[in-house]
Amino acid sequence: MSDKSIPVENYDDVASWDISLPDGRHSVRFQHGTTTGKRVVFVDEKEVLNTGWQFKLVGKEYFKIAKHKACIIIEANGLNYSYTLEVDNRSLKKFAANKAKACRIWIPELNGTKHRIVLEKDSVNLWLDGEMLDVEGQFTDYGTEINFEVDGSPAKICGITSGKPRDGLVFNLFIDNEQIPDAVGGLPNA
Repeated sequence: MSDKSIPVENYDDVASWDISLPDGRHSVRFQHGTTTGKRVVFVDEKEVLNTGWQFKLVGKEYFKIAKHKACIIIEANGLNYSYTLEVDNRSLKKFAANKAKACRIWIPELNGTKHRIVLEKDSVNLWLDGEMLDVEGQFTDYGTEINFEVDGSPAKICGITSGKPRDGLVFNLFIDNEQIPDAVGGLPNA
């Protein structure tokens, strides 16, 4: 919750969204004073935007979610308002679908602790529990290999050709030489 107290108009959340990014899940809450035009945006329970009193009751509000540009679009529909979240100039649905295609996710459990490993296929950035790892891929006889550690155990992601030009490389995670299955549902649900 924000450190700032909620003013007298008693703002309620009019919209909220959950977004999965390679660094983890993020929540967005939006408050809209429909009599004053005031707009307040919270990302991960931190207030990131507070417009104060405004004449204009509709429009767009811009902010960031991690390193991604975000925008809430406020539209009037008769006596009601609708709120749409865009991320990187795409609707949330399209953004999530593109991220799901561009990432591979695994959630292995080691020593009683679940870990979240995300590989961004387009940039080959590797994330472990919300932190980007400084790793480099190496070419092998079969494709590529990225070596790192998870909870003290040796891990590697192997990328081999799918045999289909449209599909590109297929990535598999191995921890202690045991293949780890993908997370069910991909990025939006992980």
